[in-house]
Amino acid sequence: MRPPTIRDVAARAGVSKSLVSLVLRGSDRVRPEKREAVLRAVRDLGYRPNTAARSLSERRGLPRAPGTSPSTPLVGVLLDDLRNPWFVDLLDGLSALLHASGLRVLLADARLNRRTGQDPAGPFPELGVDGLVVVGTLPDPAALEAAAGRIPVVLAGGREAVPTGVDVVAGDDERGARLVTEHLIGLGHRRIAHIAGYGAVGELRRRSFEATMRHHGLADRAVVENGDLTEEGGYRATVRLLNRPDRPTAVFAVNDITCVGVLSAAEELGLRVPRDLSVAGYDDTSISRLRHLWLTTVDNASHEVGHRAARLLLDRLGTPGGTGELHLVAPTLEVRGTTAAPA
Repeated sequence: MRPPTIRDVAARAGVSKSLVSLVLRGSDRVRPEKREAVLRAVRDLGYRPNTAARSLSERRGLPRAPGTSPSTPLVGVLLDDLRNPWFVDLLDGLSALLHASGLRVLLADARLNRRTGQDPAGPFPELGVDGLVVVGTLPDPAALEAAAGRIPVVLAGGREAVPTGVDVVAGDDERGARLVTEHLIGLGHRRIAHIAGYGAVGELRRRSFEATMRHHGLADRAVVENGDLTEEGGYRATVRLLNRPDRPTAVFAVNDITCVGVLSAAEELGLRVPRDLSVAGYDDTSISRLRHLWLTTVDNASHEVGHRAARLLLDRLGTPGGTGELHLVAPTLEVRGTTAAPA
């Protein structure tokens, strides 16, 4: 007869495996009745933790933060791409609450895992994390299914379809795109172009731009160029746009990094911003607040998105189970120096 496993304990107690792990580590993040149910299941089954396997798992992982021990709850954070400055404020809101709650964070870059052919979320459960926050757009959301079956998972900033039980918290991209498009229309622009991104977020922003233009009777003036969320992609898309015979008088880009490429292309072609071309971005990153750019953009409330993601994960750790929910944070428009009425 095989010895009982941690999964057997979780099934007997009616809780998740991650919550059993929290109890065995002595975490104070578990409600008393849940803790008692787990300890009762441990006694009834005669479960004994595999200390050798736990030690091996810890040696395989990254070093613990100074002053922490194996009993310190650990949360994995998987970023779509560490190079994106939008993640800075989100991580600030996320990690501040997690640290204040006594948890430590293990950070990984999904882009690097994809380049090596690894499952981006796969290593986290093996490293002994108690929960996982996925930040940004993942090319293959199905990769979360295995992790979500073992530990609580929250998606922050993305809008892809996720497995049952995964909470999603993000900015309201449709509303944000509508705000910036109506701002440009209100200034008097009629030929407006949108440099689009990829993934569900990029699709939501593009569709909202087109719907807003259509609502104002400007569907035939709306132009969409595909980008890749990078400065170089923004530059190439803008060169194509500005070489059109009916070149736009305003460009709304899917994110702030793309706008840097837009501004470079406009300067090379002899256009002054905003006199000859208005430019607006999205995300209100630190780039947009640089004085020599001073970019009009949408504040996507990334700090609040991170804070709510942390709160949702803490709730899931304390009370596992249930269906996942979508939580949207309202964006605001930041009008700065790159938009004005058309000449």
